[in-house]
Amino acid sequence: MCLVSFAGSRQDADDTPAESDGISHGRLRRTAPLAALSARTAGEAVVVGLRSKLTGSDSTEFHIRTAERYAELLGRSKGALMKAGQILSFVSATPAVPSEFQSIYQTALARLCDDTPPMAPELARVVLERELGQRTESAFAQFDWEPLAAASIGQVHAARLHDGRAVAVKIQYPGAADTIEADLKNSELLATFLGLMFGLSSRKASFDLRGAAQEIGVRITEELDYRLEAANQAEFADIYRGHPFIHVPEVIGELCTGRVLTQELVQGKSWSEAITCERELRNSWAEAIYRFVYGTNLRFCMFNADPHPGNYLFHGDGSVSFLDFGCVKRLKREQLDAMIAIGRACMRADVLGTWRACVEGGFCRSTDPVSPEEVYAFWRNSWELYWAKQPFTVTPECAARWIGHKYSPTGPSANAFRYFTVSPEYTTMGRIELSSASLIAELRATNYWGSMAAEFFEGAAPLTALGKLDHAFFEDRQATGNYA
Repeated sequence: MCLVSFAGSRQDADDTPAESDGISHGRLRRTAPLAALSARTAGEAVVVGLRSKLTGSDSTEFHIRTAERYAELLGRSKGALMKAGQILSFVSATPAVPSEFQSIYQTALARLCDDTPPMAPELARVVLERELGQRTESAFAQFDWEPLAAASIGQVHAARLHDGRAVAVKIQYPGAADTIEADLKNSELLATFLGLMFGLSSRKASFDLRGAAQEIGVRITEELDYRLEAANQAEFADIYRGHPFIHVPEVIGELCTGRVLTQELVQGKSWSEAITCERELRNSWAEAIYRFVYGTNLRFCMFNADPHPGNYLFHGDGSVSFLDFGCVKRLKREQLDAMIAIGRACMRADVLGTWRACVEGGFCRSTDPVSPEEVYAFWRNSWELYWAKQPFTVTPECAARWIGHKYSPTGPSANAFRYFTVSPEYTTMGRIELSSASLIAELRATNYWGSMAAEFFEGAAPLTALGKLDHAFFEDRQATGNYA
């Protein structure tokens, strides 16, 4: 998880400099540097692309320079821009970046999560007691003022309740909400940020940047409200209570407010520890992540839309604890059915069926200059883990190849990508797909992914041991009336 410090809680004015805290607050001042960098990057990308094509020259220096510019600007901007940059810090950068250069961007953007000082204990106490309306000693038997961990807009402390339960208390940084909300009122800011990402490519896509920016803004806004996060987490905890390998900490509702969230304290291995563990454990953890990310959606039409390694704790029995439910995306059943129809057609190697499902689901138009074969390749080639010889090992190289194939404006599916007219509501789905693929790849997990696809798209019986446990758990829930 990333630790970010937010100073100042003033409201943004249209053109007020107000930079005493290091944050440019005027709407024009916030957008102009992004727009300038976007235009500069797009122009350089065209030149570098042509030079590379004509002479075969190396473009590494261009990407190193651009990544440094991004990290510097986003780190200086804070607010919603820093939050957006953190979202990109783990996934394989931006799809417009060739796979061989993506580590450059990840390294640069990772600095957005480092070296920011925590709140002083005195300030943390003030925020906590103001929110709870009582002294810390009244609410908790013990409270550790040294932060246990940190999230993007708050920090986490270990504590103990008077009944002996160990808990984790997340306290939001003062001013975080004001800074981010002010950014999100600037309708151009996130759209310009997304344009900056696509500015790395000399070939443009017909992508609704404003609609996507609005969708991202909604998700970021939701993360500011810890009451909403507590309600989301309580819903997931109820679904998975007693599950054999997926655990969601219980929420302590009476100690949650809009800026404080108290939940069961969970101990486990961190991401940096997990990726060094033995293969069998990594395989189990990867399957647990995969089933949690996609299985919850298939059954309940909702995603925990922030699959970030800092949000997981890993256990020696192969189970995973899932944390942080500030960003949850809920889909309508018909939206989910549209995606399942595409997956089912791909499973059956049905080219025309895949194209037809995309048209009916609103992902493309029948009049677009895109062939059914191109649409089919767009989906099928980016889901190699389903069709390859099983069991299949997912590696970072595989994930980079899939992401580049599906999302790159210059990749093998560039024509299909260019004409896709998917609703901005699916923007979060792209983030989930990119992040979960990157996570499983970093674990270098081996599994029968094709059998999981058959479960998801065809309703097939589970093949893996964890799949059978998961299936039995939900069958029992349904039989006892605890699951609709």
